[in-house]
Amino acid sequence: MQNENFRRKVSVIGSEDFSNIKITEPVRYAAGKLGVKEALRHGFKEMGIVRSMRAFLELNQEDGFDCPSCAWPNPEKPSSIAEYCENGAKAVADEATTDKIGRDFFKKYSVEELSQLTEYQLNKFGRLTEPLVLRPGSMYYEPISWQESYELISEELGRLKSPDDAIFYTSGRSSNEAAYLYGMFARALGTNNMPDCSNMCHESSGVALSETLGIGKGSVKLEDLYGADVVIVAGQNPGTNHPRMLSALEKCKENGGKVISINPLEESGLINFKNPQHVKGLIGGGENLTDIHLQVRINQDIALMKLILKRLAALDEAGQKVFNHDFLGEYVDGYQELLDDLAQYDESSLLDLCGVGEAIIDETVALLATSTNIVICWAMGLTQHKNGVATICEYLNLLLLKGSLGKPNAGTCPVRGHSNVQGDRSVGIMHFVNPELNERIEKHLGFKAPEKEGLDVVGAIKAMHDESGKVFICLGGNFLMAASDTLYTAEAMQNCELTVQISTKLNRSHLVTGKTALILPTFGRSEKDMKGDKLRYQTMEDSMGRVRQSRGLLKPTSENIKSEPELIAELAHTHFGAGHSVNWKAMGEDYELIRESIDLVIKGFENTKERSKGIGYYLPNNVRDLDFSMLPNGRAQLTRNPLPEHDLKEEELMLMTIRSHDQFNTTIYGMDDRYRGIYNERRVLFMNAKDMEKRNLKKMDVVHIKSTYNGKVRTAHKFLVVPYNIPSGDLAAYYPETNVLIPYDQYADKSKTPISKSIKVTLEKAM
Repeated sequence: MQNENFRRKVSVIGSEDFSNIKITEPVRYAAGKLGVKEALRHGFKEMGIVRSMRAFLELNQEDGFDCPSCAWPNPEKPSSIAEYCENGAKAVADEATTDKIGRDFFKKYSVEELSQLTEYQLNKFGRLTEPLVLRPGSMYYEPISWQESYELISEELGRLKSPDDAIFYTSGRSSNEAAYLYGMFARALGTNNMPDCSNMCHESSGVALSETLGIGKGSVKLEDLYGADVVIVAGQNPGTNHPRMLSALEKCKENGGKVISINPLEESGLINFKNPQHVKGLIGGGENLTDIHLQVRINQDIALMKLILKRLAALDEAGQKVFNHDFLGEYVDGYQELLDDLAQYDESSLLDLCGVGEAIIDETVALLATSTNIVICWAMGLTQHKNGVATICEYLNLLLLKGSLGKPNAGTCPVRGHSNVQGDRSVGIMHFVNPELNERIEKHLGFKAPEKEGLDVVGAIKAMHDESGKVFICLGGNFLMAASDTLYTAEAMQNCELTVQISTKLNRSHLVTGKTALILPTFGRSEKDMKGDKLRYQTMEDSMGRVRQSRGLLKPTSENIKSEPELIAELAHTHFGAGHSVNWKAMGEDYELIRESIDLVIKGFENTKERSKGIGYYLPNNVRDLDFSMLPNGRAQLTRNPLPEHDLKEEELMLMTIRSHDQFNTTIYGMDDRYRGIYNERRVLFMNAKDMEKRNLKKMDVVHIKSTYNGKVRTAHKFLVVPYNIPSGDLAAYYPETNVLIPYDQYADKSKTPISKSIKVTLEKAM
């Protein structure tokens, strides 16, 4: 059963009871006065008025702290009034809440009792205030000193037969300094087992971009969006997930640019944006952002793009000079091969597969034919499919054919989710081996890094399930609920001897644990990190490759919590002792020593102490310089990408997982999704009305969602059916509630990103 109990008799899923749902028409605009009201409401409720205003005024300012939510960059001249969005305000309020839990709370509530609650209820308890241990056989966390916790971890690591029996997971919230120390600690121990949240989100982007353009990052800067002829927003919902992006799209529109959105759902933020910093946004009609919306069927983007490219190629061959042949001749390989690939597809078949009307396809082709500066933005709607890498490559073909790279107002823009997920990878959080990095580690840190490839998220889950992964340490995040195949992942974590969670707040990964479990409470991004009388800062890398400083200003929630860099350094010092080649303890006390080491060891970082001030500095990017020397023939690569093979049975539908407006990743701020008209409930299934009629389903009927892969049936119980504007044959539902449906071994080719956006399912009406 889905909610079966594991060793400590804890619930892996939590409560499946319904709340008092309210359904309205979807909202046709994003932000506006209501967005301001909601941001302040969350802040005042969690932090109080004074603490809220102090935090919000410093959020994303040059001498303030970076938003703990998404990785969208700050403009070079941030607004002095409010350089943040509603969801950024929710993230800060959630992190800086004045609610706290410590030893008395955990003495009162067992992990079994807590596990019966929802993710929303667990998160609402407040901040963790002291280190805690759950000992073998116990159902209650109890206090433990910091030094005892370090010694416990060190002893368990020392008992391992191999360093590869340890796994070090990283969430995207950590700073460059923390991630660097964490990654170097793992390597010094002797393992490259460093799965991270990139494996579950933008790994497909990194693979596709590296193979075609030579770098796993985007090429644009924020200002490039302002002057673009066309910005394509594919598989992304910026109104909820990256709301500050809407301001950039608004500037693009004001400068005469056009916006094309490509998504199975018509999202509110891309219909209309009411910028609360403008009079028009507060009392006027706002800005209609999307000029063309292509409502593509789930995972049929390749069919759509092939059709568009095929028609553009026909115009080019007819003499309209649609493609940039000078650019292609100098920088790109594979042009004729791509034309040959397009020629084998029938236009009517592609049109039928993608599900988009022919008239709007023609409108799109006409716009792209005359546009020279194109930016393509994308997120999980492209990456989380079995063919996620190929899908992104097909979009990149358009940019290469148009020559929309290596110049202002054009290029690639994978929109990263968590605030420093890109920085974590830059400073060395990776499971694969980089020989040049290993050479620099040996030269500057004095130890030899392991040369064996480590485990990614999929490999880590399997290793723990097979009982070869013994110690599992998480630097942030809620691994159990973020990963696919929730029940399998829970079994895997419970097979560990020790699980360690470095966290700010309670989540389900603290309740479904190894035989021994530790919770190590850490600072939030907004909190003041003092050493003596010195205010310490850390650095982050945004979604466009810029490194800048972040320093908190609020009083820490407890005197018995530690910063991530300091606790990692103290753990390493405890394990290796004072005689190690790296002076871990000194680095934990003085972050400048960490930055000096990063500058020596990590490619592209230089004089970070000075250059990260103010708006910060950009890391090198070969695409901006049109340098493709690392690729075959020293040229960027056009690619031939096959259509997806879904092989849906007659009764099967395609499900994609989505976020509500009241959540960020697995953190649930509230129970509403007002943009889609859903209030006070998360267990809903968005469905096309014709598909409902065909299956004799009515609004608010309760169904179980089932997926069957390799003969194994997985079930997500009790979802309320809601009719919605979604293509026939497609479904949408919130995660993490639906992660139980995704097999751990069903993932994107090459990147191993889970198939969260294209799960084959059937529905069973609940009796």
